[in-house]
Amino acid sequence: MIVTGYAASRTHKLTPGEKEANRVLSVGRAPVEHGFAHLKNWRTLTKLRTDPARATQLL
Repeated sequence: MIVTGYAASRTHKLTPGEKEANRVLSVGRAPVEHGFAHLKNWRTLTKLRTDPARATQLL
């Protein structure tokens, strides 16, 4: 399931509840996105050509 935030437009301003929901979503999403960014910087993973389960054991 994909959870997305609420979007505001010119005619539809966000309610305080929608703003809080977006805030909670971003707080949970940020550490995951930072983790993926760090993994992308590992040179070992860019050259790794094996089964992901095997890669987990190697790391």
